[in-house]
Amino acid sequence: MKVVVAIDSFKGSLSSIEAGQAAKNGILKACRAEVVVKPLADGGEGTTEALVEGLGGRYVDVEVAGPMGLPTKAKYGIMEDGRTGVMEMAEAAGMILVRREDLNPWRASTVGVGEMIRDAIKRGCREFIIGIGGSATTEGGIGMLQALGYTFYDADGNVLPPILESLGRIEKISNENVMAELQECHFQIACDVTNPLCGENGAVYIYGPQKGVRPEEKKIMDDAMLHYAGKTAEFFEEDNSKAPGAGAAGGLGFAFLSYLPSVELKSGITIVLEAIELEKELKDADIVVTGEGRLDVQTAMGKVPVGVAHLAKKHNCKVIAFAGGVTDDAGKCNEEGIDAFFPIVRGITTLEEAMDKETAKKNMALCAEQVFRLL
Repeated sequence: MKVVVAIDSFKGSLSSIEAGQAAKNGILKACRAEVVVKPLADGGEGTTEALVEGLGGRYVDVEVAGPMGLPTKAKYGIMEDGRTGVMEMAEAAGMILVRREDLNPWRASTVGVGEMIRDAIKRGCREFIIGIGGSATTEGGIGMLQALGYTFYDADGNVLPPILESLGRIEKISNENVMAELQECHFQIACDVTNPLCGENGAVYIYGPQKGVRPEEKKIMDDAMLHYAGKTAEFFEEDNSKAPGAGAAGGLGFAFLSYLPSVELKSGITIVLEAIELEKELKDADIVVTGEGRLDVQTAMGKVPVGVAHLAKKHNCKVIAFAGGVTDDAGKCNEEGIDAFFPIVRGITTLEEAMDKETAKKNMALCAEQVFRLL
């Protein structure tokens, strides 16, 4: 019997690999089987960790400009091939780096994201997997673009700072100093939103308020974004402002699509499943084990375990899911390909006790053992 284990992290408790290894330990206590553990993530927080630790990569620490311009330490991964960089933009320009009272959408910038990419290119990376969730920025990605060598000028020929305040003043764009190596690079951007850059469904109107945009500022900022989109379209003779995902991360999706030569905006789970080559392992698998911290109706609406289940069903695999907790509406997961799911918590306990790493490992192993004894 071949079992493939691909479990999302139990946030605050177990990493993807820790959860998967614990399940494997339980399975092997119950039966003789070939058990393959794969890392899993959704393209957002935890993706770098899952892929680096699960596929044998290494971490790189680099000092970059944070969202408000102050230096910050950012971490990204380089995979075993030495050519693939895995990073999360939130490491350099995320909401997690800014105190609520310090949020300033007029000044927040993605310069640090470009600095991470630049650093990875200098280390030999040419393939990139980048998650762009959790941003603190609304400047259309010009910070990242400046760090990669693009220059934006006003009507008087002055170089504009890479902030939202500059978008409405752009009159000239130059690519003279852009890194030549970018032409050799391919970017897969984990993007699970479909918003355009501008308008009532765009970056400013939909995501701006959580980043400090006030109601009276929305139209002013959106008009500036529209001006930036127009100047970009003139420069490249192509308009990506209405492309699905252009409005992601304060317009960073638009910057990738418009200014970088080889870019794909794809759902995070799709990128991760391809990166870990899960389907290759499923072709001769009998049972697939997946899961996450909590299984509920939201899981059934396209979260990571369901992505695994859909792929498994293509190869007629049985699918089992383990979770820290299960809600009454989790039955919807059965309709999406998860044949059976099980909460691993074994008795009355506090949340703190249940999330203790060693306790969670033990509970996962014991639950997996009992399920596979039955199988």
